[in-house]
Amino acid sequence: MSTFDYRKLDDVIHSRIRLAVMAILASVEDAEFTYLRDAVGATDGNLSTHLSRLAEAGYVEVDKRFEGSRPVSRYGLTAEGRGAFRAYVERMERLLGSVGP
Repeated sequence: MSTFDYRKLDDVIHSRIRLAVMAILASVEDAEFTYLRDAVGATDGNLSTHLSRLAEAGYVEVDKRFEGSRPVSRYGLTAEGRGAFRAYVERMERLLGSVGP
């Protein structure tokens, strides 16, 4: 019997869209909002809500600026976000490693 406790999974990350965003941001320095939106297949409003939740948790930070007359929002993981994502992945690996054939 496994001693894995699913209640220790990070609820902020354990959402399909937020998990996808965290995985993308873990592999790059930062990414534009439009890139994240297209990559995860979310609407602007839906992605904005999920990014706000990640930002409130201290996992992502946003850099908003204008490029010419075009507003651009770039998101990146904070050190806390990288640590939380690493811990989440390790917990999931333990869970999946405990599953027999």
